[in-house]
Amino acid sequence: MGLDVRLRLARLYLCTDAREEQGDLAEFLAAVFAGGVDIVQIRQKNMDPAAELAALEVAREAARPHHGIVCVNDSPALAETFQSDMLHLGQDDGSAHRARKRLHPWGIIGRSTHEPRQVDRAIGDRDVDYFAVGPVYATPTKPDYVPVGLDLVRYAAGAAPVGVLAAKPWFAIGGITLDNIDEVIAAGARRVCVVRALTRASDPQDAAARLRARLQEAWQSDPAMEAYAFQAAAGGGLPR
Repeated sequence: MGLDVRLRLARLYLCTDAREEQGDLAEFLAAVFAGGVDIVQIRQKNMDPAAELAALEVAREAARPHHGIVCVNDSPALAETFQSDMLHLGQDDGSAHRARKRLHPWGIIGRSTHEPRQVDRAIGDRDVDYFAVGPVYATPTKPDYVPVGLDLVRYAAGAAPVGVLAAKPWFAIGGITLDNIDEVIAAGARRVCVVRALTRASDPQDAAARLRARLQEAWQSDPAMEAYAFQAAAGGGLPR
C-alpha cells in the first residue's frame, strides 16, 4: 500500500519525545503501534541530531511490522539523512516546496495550522500533503499557543471535507484525550494526533486501542467515510 493511501486511511497519529527518561522507546512504540497508531512523530526540541536520528531508527523498526509511518519534526535536513517518508513543518519552518527537494519522490509533508487563513494556505499549497489543526485544547506541549477550540476544527471540516477524496487529509491536535475525543469527532474530525493521552498512559497499547476504536466507530457510522475508505484503498492518490 502506497504512502499516500496509508496517509488517507490513517486515523491515529502520535507525537512523542524519545523517552530518554523512561528508557523504553522501543517497547513503548511497539505497544502503541500494536494498539492502532498509524503515524509516529519523534518531537523533542533541542535534541542532539545523532540522538534524534537514532530514535527515528528505533521508530522505523517498531513501525515496520504494522506498516506504520515515521515522521521527522521540523528539519528537512534530518528528513533527508533519515530518508524519511514524512516531514512535518510548523508555521516558521520554511517553504514546503524547498523541503520537498530533500525528500524522496513519494515523501509526505505536513503543516501545522492555528487559524483559518493558515488552513486555507495549507490547502492551497501543492507541496503540503496534510495539515494539523490546533491546539484544540490547552496543552503543556505547546504552552505558548492559545487553544483554537472546536471552531477551527469545524472550519477545517468545511474547508477540507473529510469524506471527499480530493480534499487534503487533516488531523485535529492538542490536548485530545479519551475524555474529549467525542467532542472533536462531533466537530468534524476523523483523524487526531495525540501526545499525553499515550505518553502518560499506564497501558499505552490499551489507550491506543481505545482511541482507535472511537475513531473507527466514527468512520464506520459515517456513510461518506465508508465510501472514502473504499476509494482510498482502491488507490486514490494525493493531489500534487
